[in-house]
Amino acid sequence: MRARLNRWLSGDWPRSRVLGVALLVMLLGLGLAPWLFPSVKAVNVAAKILIFIVLVASYDLLLGYTGIVSFAHTMFFGLGAYGVAMAMNAQPTAQNLVLGVLCAMVLSTVLALLIGLFSLRVRAIFFAMITLAVASAFMTLASQLSGITGGEDGLTFSLPLWLSPSFEWSEEPLALPWGEVDLNGRLAAYYLLFTSAVVLFLIMLRWVNSPFGRVLQAIRENEFRAEALGYPVVIYRTLATMLSAMMATLAGCMLAIWLRYNGPDTSLSFEIMLDVLLMVVIGGMGTLYGAVVGSGVFLLAQSYLQDVLAALANLTSAWPWLSALFTPNRWLLWLGLMFVLSVYHFPTGIVGVLRQRAQRVHAQVGKVDSSKP
Repeated sequence: MRARLNRWLSGDWPRSRVLGVALLVMLLGLGLAPWLFPSVKAVNVAAKILIFIVLVASYDLLLGYTGIVSFAHTMFFGLGAYGVAMAMNAQPTAQNLVLGVLCAMVLSTVLALLIGLFSLRVRAIFFAMITLAVASAFMTLASQLSGITGGEDGLTFSLPLWLSPSFEWSEEPLALPWGEVDLNGRLAAYYLLFTSAVVLFLIMLRWVNSPFGRVLQAIRENEFRAEALGYPVVIYRTLATMLSAMMATLAGCMLAIWLRYNGPDTSLSFEIMLDVLLMVVIGGMGTLYGAVVGSGVFLLAQSYLQDVLAALANLTSAWPWLSALFTPNRWLLWLGLMFVLSVYHFPTGIVGVLRQRAQRVHAQVGKVDSSKP
């Protein structure tokens, strides 16, 4: 069993007991979310976490493992969402769904190749600015081509029947002590997202722990030394850009399947790019597990912080000055404060700090053992 699990994780264990428990809790929580938290909001948050795990992990492959700062990642995310939206808008069949996903992946791969070949020779901030300009141009194009993309209004579409909420596996909902679960196509769509997120994450984990991934890390640490050792740096960076774009595109497809809608602000907004950057930093760059932790922490805080503040405001109603601090309208202030504190206390991200602490504990235990006669 351990050998099989080691193969699935590509030998990249969490290396921290606390992190391992947290990841296991997240896996079980997301896998059982429709049954443990059957409310519409809770399931929506769980689905969003699954989507962003894939998106953030794909960006970590680019930034954390290769050292490439790109602001065009949401462009590939939006391509996946628009690919599904336009295919389903034409005809909501399973064949069109697969065709839309494949077309979006091909287009994203070609665009990533062009960006890589024409821009990856440009250094540091100049490449970031080029990708920002490309992403802005693509968002403008999506907003103006109303005949194809729906313009600012976006596209609302139907899915194949088995993924549609109107398709019921059972006429009666499943009654649980804490709520009811509708056995319909929405549940099938959720588990399609869950399965896709797990499989895609394991694939990316395999990539970063392969010889290819080690070369990317060498390029990140010292590009000139990697080139001196004979590795074609531009080719490796271009391949990393293409693989990262493919995964971001699949994350966009997952978003469109869940929302049954896509528009410029839904998948191409620069705010999404900033959120992805925050999740990577909070979770820990160059760890991939940081995508799981960062997405969970960020989206749970974003979704439930207002509810927590409202509860605290009620509890402190006897002290008006204190209650005013917990006004739900100030949730962005508290969210920003939380992230400042998290970066201060976890400078290498939550996963990075947990691994460093576990390494120090193991080192101390090793010293004690070696000192024994």
